[in-house]
Amino acid sequence: MLKKPRAIVSVTNDLYTDQRVHKVCTFLVAQGYDVLLVGRKRKSSIPLPNRDYNTKRIKLLFETGAKFYAFFNLRLFFYLLFKRSDILVSNDLDTLLANHLAKKFKRNTRLVYDSHEYFTEVPELINRPKVQRVWLKIEQKIFPKLTDVYTVNKSIAEIYSIKYNKEIRIVRNISPLWKGKEIKSKQELELPEKKSLIILQGAGINVDRGAEEAVKAMKTVDALLLIVGDGDVVPQLKSYVKNGDEILQSRVRFIGKQPYDVMMNYTYHADIGLTLDKPLSLNYKLSLPNKVFDYMHTTTAVIATDIKEVANFVKTHGIGEILDELTVDRLSKTLTSLINDPKRLTKYHANCKIAAQTENWENETQVLAKIYPKVEQ
Repeated sequence: MLKKPRAIVSVTNDLYTDQRVHKVCTFLVAQGYDVLLVGRKRKSSIPLPNRDYNTKRIKLLFETGAKFYAFFNLRLFFYLLFKRSDILVSNDLDTLLANHLAKKFKRNTRLVYDSHEYFTEVPELINRPKVQRVWLKIEQKIFPKLTDVYTVNKSIAEIYSIKYNKEIRIVRNISPLWKGKEIKSKQELELPEKKSLIILQGAGINVDRGAEEAVKAMKTVDALLLIVGDGDVVPQLKSYVKNGDEILQSRVRFIGKQPYDVMMNYTYHADIGLTLDKPLSLNYKLSLPNKVFDYMHTTTAVIATDIKEVANFVKTHGIGEILDELTVDRLSKTLTSLINDPKRLTKYHANCKIAAQTENWENETQVLAKIYPKVEQ
């Protein structure tokens, strides 16, 4: 019996909450590939649930900074070098160097690049010009040699296309049709039955993504804000709430990092979902967070900042409100206005349900099928 062609997919995170990579790996399995997903192992990493593909977590001495990226790419290069592979899938610029170097020794192996964001303009780099230049040099050296590239939205695709004179496909990080097979009740999730629920979810609840304004706005919004996920600003927010008055403490709840299906239970019960990235970096200006699609698929109305791709999506489908500016007062008034207008809220919920029928991962994979053709059994 012939061996299935193997796809090795690599990413620098710990694999637990990266839904885009999980969706691509699951699609590759359905296309007939033997899939191995490689990531990192952190001290805080949670054991992975059983998946339809194999996984490998690389353990390193360093978890952050230049040493982490250098040693991860070195370890990844040697790992890829000695593993059978027909396709190498590099997720983002921080895995591209190792994949590119391994490809040099694997002439019959394809290298596919999945760019999740405009990496060289992420907030962590724009204030560190020396580090940014290193990543730019890596991108400029390798990108022109790539033949298969796709990214998460039209805005980023246009920039790369012009910059490197290449065809860039678009595969949005859109949610699959949500079946909600195991929906827990509000009581099971310890949520109030008769109080409006607002959710801010995500694996990267970081500085400049609006979490600070959301928490402060709850001082004057009669509802419960659920923060489901983790990020560098979360410890600071927990301290702020803990040291606040009893009203604020009763209106903000930190759920922490959860498996996707568990997180979506909270999202399903929420009336309003927040996506509040600030346009302080080009990467954020061009972003289209997957939480927008998660909200839509659970018929949760969206309140978003005026980020180009997000605003276009929300307005096109009529699924929520766009803030003309992100301030605590503006957010508070918008939330209160929407909570007090059940007719408008119901309309947004209904529009979410309609949009989900066409805006879903099942349709989005038509592009992936051209990149990863089905394997003849």
